[in-house]
Amino acid sequence: MTRTTFVRRAAAMLVAPALLLTAAACGSNSSSGSSGAVAQVTGKEGSKPAITIPKKGDPSKSTVVKTLDAGSGSAIKKGDWVRVDVQAENWKTGQPIVSSWTTTSSANSPHQQLVLQTGQASQQLPEKVLDAVVGQKTGSRVLVQGTAGDLVGSGLNPQSGISASDTLVWVVDVAAAGSFDAKAEAKGAQAPSQSGLPTVQSPSQKAAVITIPKGEKAPAQLKQQVLIQGTGPVVKKGQGLIAQYTGVMWSNGKKFDSSWDHGGATGFQIGTGSVVPGWDKALVGKHVGDRVLIVIPPADGYGSQGNPQAGISGTETLVFSVDILGTV
Repeated sequence: MTRTTFVRRAAAMLVAPALLLTAAACGSNSSSGSSGAVAQVTGKEGSKPAITIPKKGDPSKSTVVKTLDAGSGSAIKKGDWVRVDVQAENWKTGQPIVSSWTTTSSANSPHQQLVLQTGQASQQLPEKVLDAVVGQKTGSRVLVQGTAGDLVGSGLNPQSGISASDTLVWVVDVAAAGSFDAKAEAKGAQAPSQSGLPTVQSPSQKAAVITIPKGEKAPAQLKQQVLIQGTGPVVKKGQGLIAQYTGVMWSNGKKFDSSWDHGGATGFQIGTGSVVPGWDKALVGKHVGDRVLIVIPPADGYGSQGNPQAGISGTETLVFSVDILGTV
């Protein structure tokens, strides 16, 4: 399983990223120079940008990276996790390709943002576009303009209608950033599981061993228990949450995914519908450093459609052990 098996890929919330990206981006290093026209952007970081394509002149032939707003936070290092907003348009058509600014799961929910690790390949954003924020400060707005061939490379889907020579304009806002140890885990004495709930054993640097209680029916409602009490800040809706996790199925105890199977810590936005509802309900309000046991009935998991790719049916109850490492 990929690390995003349980997560509704953030790319799926955007206007058309699946048509544009099929794999991680590749290409040569970006240049800050420009030998042609560059798109104009109005608006400040933290609000939806307006991209204006010049009516005259050909776009720059080289990739352009430009700081539009310089943030005042800490400088972003390669390997840091970032929570970002993105807006992208096709120079030739002026049509939006991707926008995070129009995505929200409810009227009371923050809009959905991407939570990504710089220096790592991602299907949610071209690697070259993401890495343009390295060296910038939190709170910055960055313009990245270049051909699809350079920015997306072999990840460009020919069915998107975008050719390698088409110029793409991206605006990336860095809402938050942080550095975390990919091998970190919750520390402290672990409480025993409550009666009727699965037990959790967590060998260091390995996927948790979750044992379903024999003879117990899966609960009809969401169940949760803090097994290790952390002392860090409260997790708030809309933040990017960095975590270790392991998930198994109640029906057979079979593991279907774990962050440890993918190199360690993973990140996602919490409280915005970017993950299955059970995660949003259970993890908002917890503390950094917590280890949380979550039992998720189908309605708060993948629903009646299940997740065929992971072998999860529409009637399956999911069980997770989640270590909260930090937030961005």
